[in-house]
Amino acid sequence: MPFRTRYTGLIAKYRDRLPVSDDARPISLGEGNTPLIRLNNIPKDLGCDVDLYVKYEGLNPTGSFKDRGMTMAVTRALEEGSQAIICASTGNTSASAAAYAARAGMKAFVLIPDGKIAMGKLAQAIMHGAEVLQIAGNFDAGMRIVKDMADHAPVTIVNSINPYRLQGQKTAAFEIVEELERAPDYHCLPVGNAGNITAHWIGYCEAAGRRSDHLTDACSFCHGQCRYASAIVGDRPTMVGYQASGSAPFLRGEMVEDPDTVATAIRIGHPQSWDYAWKASQESGGWFDECSDEEILEAQRWLAAREGVFCEPASAASVAGAMRDIRNGKIPEGSTVVCTLTGHGLKDPDIAIQQSANAISTIPAELDAVRSAILDRL
Repeated sequence: MPFRTRYTGLIAKYRDRLPVSDDARPISLGEGNTPLIRLNNIPKDLGCDVDLYVKYEGLNPTGSFKDRGMTMAVTRALEEGSQAIICASTGNTSASAAAYAARAGMKAFVLIPDGKIAMGKLAQAIMHGAEVLQIAGNFDAGMRIVKDMADHAPVTIVNSINPYRLQGQKTAAFEIVEELERAPDYHCLPVGNAGNITAHWIGYCEAAGRRSDHLTDACSFCHGQCRYASAIVGDRPTMVGYQASGSAPFLRGEMVEDPDTVATAIRIGHPQSWDYAWKASQESGGWFDECSDEEILEAQRWLAAREGVFCEPASAASVAGAMRDIRNGKIPEGSTVVCTLTGHGLKDPDIAIQQSANAISTIPAELDAVRSAILDRL
């Protein structure tokens, strides 16, 4: 019986499709290879004939999709001789940057907004040894500082403006087409900084053996090192991005100065991949839409209670929007739909507990009391 090759991370698996040198030492925590879960109950609840999947990125090493980009960004930073990395973050990027910096033996500096950062994410950054700097401002203010910092300190920026981040994140599209043996008809994602929808489109284009007609400059830095030319599939999906209503610059057609939403991971008013995301949406024939906080939290509860999949609120925006567009026919019957769940539900346990205040019943520590409680609920 042959032994199965051990999985060691996405750089090792997709080295021939990534701009990384053959002798580079990958900084990896075994990221990628996340499950594509077919939903069984929610499509029945909707009464619609759709093949609905979630790509559960919350099962990456630090609990979010950010690890896909961070393994590439930190690998390249170390290869180029950098001693420290820096990022602005609403939480997930800081957690991932801190973990991969620790793995590489580098220092990590993270700027987080004042308030509205989930404690699960902050705890990760602290435990991984990052230098956490909380600023009196939101993510967008932090991002402006980080972009200027490159000219004032010897640190490498690992936010999504780092082009290697998008290169790592594109591998999720490779995994999806490998498992489905085709591209989905629709791919739905939460949109905050908009790097992920951009990266997925790059990945789907490369999987089809094509360059994006409108995103060639997103890959021009690698000078052809990605060696993408061999096609895996023939088709590409329609890309659909969903934002939280209180933080929806793509729906307003302009930047939002004071974004506000319970979905803190997409509480971003100035997306750094603004131009790229518009191009990905237009080229794929897709669209952007918005979901209220109530719709997002309902989808989060529905996923957990009906499918056993616990994601953080921002992740649920993709499912909330997809369910609505399936109901109204914008996503037609018979479609294969993939929704990205960007982070694990334990990233933001406080929001989950607040929604479930009445879920715990206190009863006497007696057999009869427990039996009665069970029978009453059957």
